[in-house]
Amino acid sequence: MKPTLSTRLTRNLKLQHPIVLAPMAFAAGGALAAAVSRAGGLGLIGGGYGDPAWLGEQFDAAGSERVGVGFITWSLRNSPSLLTQVLKHRPAAVMLSFGDPRPFASQIRAAGAKLICQCQNIGHVADALDAKADIVVAQGAEAGGHGALRGTLTLVPEAADFLAAQAPDTLLLAAGGIADGRGLAAALMLGADGVLVGTRLWASSEALVHERHHQAIIETGGDGTLRTRVPDIARQLPWPPEFTGRIRRNDFTDRWHGREDELERSAGAEGPRYREAFVQGDPENAAVWFGEAAGLIHAIEPAAVIVERMAIEATHLLRRE
Repeated sequence: MKPTLSTRLTRNLKLQHPIVLAPMAFAAGGALAAAVSRAGGLGLIGGGYGDPAWLGEQFDAAGSERVGVGFITWSLRNSPSLLTQVLKHRPAAVMLSFGDPRPFASQIRAAGAKLICQCQNIGHVADALDAKADIVVAQGAEAGGHGALRGTLTLVPEAADFLAAQAPDTLLLAAGGIADGRGLAAALMLGADGVLVGTRLWASSEALVHERHHQAIIETGGDGTLRTRVPDIARQLPWPPEFTGRIRRNDFTDRWHGREDELERSAGAEGPRYREAFVQGDPENAAVWFGEAAGLIHAIEPAAVIVERMAIEATHLLRRE
């Protein structure tokens, strides 16, 4: 029998493993979410900036597997009907990140879905509690994609202490730099009930990631990423200034990081070039969205292999086997 880890998260969500897929925009589709759920975790489809047709296709791709969905909250505010549409699929959970979750909280709860709020500081955690979140994610700056400045190692236990004092029934997930059983075991020791995994599952065979970008993560160590605003400027996306994106260092970042004002003036011309490079999977002239965990990843593998190995490794470490 395979070792298992029982936590408040696994018991509350009826999971085998305390592992949740980060709802990565453009990468976490229905096939990946279903694979993570099938392996005993919980898969979340990445709602991104809100394409109703694409989201419908991804829920179809997930089939009968129990999955959830995640949204970029400030973008969802521009198209709130999207949430109404998605809730018709009866997701197990809805995760809101990067903005005030309160306008959407009651609708999510009324649909019977768990409300997950991703937080980058303790102020965000307080906002999540005000929204009556079922689960809080403490996301450290090591994470790929958008985030802020706090490190995982200190944010997670501080969030755990805050929740213990203010809302002891609220569950806590750790995120940022967690890619193997060591990270899962460490997160549980820091007070989390489970982990939200992005970069390691971005590097899975089911992820909607170009093969050239997958090759790039295999060739990149943890030193090969940076936090920057340049992809958002090139795409002309109005991200709140407190959130930057962690991406791979490449020719694109070498050209524009530190020259953001110039890129803003050139975005009309640079934007189409950027978008074409991304479609082509060009790893040097568009953002490649992964985090510092890149240095722990050496192969593109099925999601089930990744999830099960993380759980087994963490179980052995926590039991000192």
